[in-house]
Amino acid sequence: MRDTRESRLLLVLLVATAFALITVDIRGGEDSPVDGARQAAATVFGPIQDGVSSAVDPVGNAISAVRDSGDRHDRLAELERENAALKAKLGSDDRNRSRARQLDKMLKTAGAGQYGIKGAEVIAIGAAQGFSWTITIDVGADDGIQRDMTVLNGDGLVGRVTTVGPSTATVLLASDPDFTVGTRMENSDELGFASGQGDRPLRVELLNGKAEVKKGDRLVTFGSQADRPFVPGVPVGVVSRVDPSGGDLTRTLYVTPYVSFSKLDIVGVVVQAPAKDPRDTVLPPRPKPTPTPTVTVTVTPGAEDAEGTVGTGDTADGGVQQEQEQ
Repeated sequence: MRDTRESRLLLVLLVATAFALITVDIRGGEDSPVDGARQAAATVFGPIQDGVSSAVDPVGNAISAVRDSGDRHDRLAELERENAALKAKLGSDDRNRSRARQLDKMLKTAGAGQYGIKGAEVIAIGAAQGFSWTITIDVGADDGIQRDMTVLNGDGLVGRVTTVGPSTATVLLASDPDFTVGTRMENSDELGFASGQGDRPLRVELLNGKAEVKKGDRLVTFGSQADRPFVPGVPVGVVSRVDPSGGDLTRTLYVTPYVSFSKLDIVGVVVQAPAKDPRDTVLPPRPKPTPTPTVTVTVTPGAEDAEGTVGTGDTADGGVQQEQEQ
């Protein structure tokens, strides 16, 4: 419809009529003359309104559900973060307890040998300087560390310092094939030289080819001139195998080291040698032997059978008794 004078006049009349009907409906109250028309309209348009409402409400509910789901997801993510943080804290506490035990054990070892040590943490492992078995520690020249100092931990000999930087140092491990240290047997004082063999036991050549050695014997460092690179008395390991003596000038042993070179964390660099050789005092206590049970069988006298033999089936106190002696 074009916007003409007649159309505008028609619009004004319709608006005026609508206002008139509204006024009559309000004044009429329950007896309004247009109540019938309103009910008829409700009958016609009510189902349509309900349908529209039914169609719209699920959408609204879905939107609310999505919004609530987002809130739940955020809360779940927050709980997961809190759980991860708690696990990290617990893991850190476990690690700190482990390191505290390592440090305590190392201090006891240093105290037993009267070694002055500088504690350090292993921060790297690898072949940065061309060695096969090395570690890097977080102390260096600024901490008084020098080349050819002995490195130990709570278990025993770790290695020796080979390269020193301002704040770090490289340690050649006793397991390296290029590593050699003088050793002394516990009690017998037999001397030898131990060499690394990677992940295999240390190889020790005793200077005395006729030395009496057996599995389970223990070795410590013999010490070097002026205590460099090795101080005396540091536990090295336990004899695990002895080659048969073939009349050679030396005798070969294989020694399981006390130190686990793949689990190094806290170590100590010996910056001050002991005033005197601690000998075997730094060695750990020997494990107590497990008692071997023995069985004693006691046969109680029984009634003789018809042939004069002793019966073992019907004895007065139940037959065979066994005693186990520890």
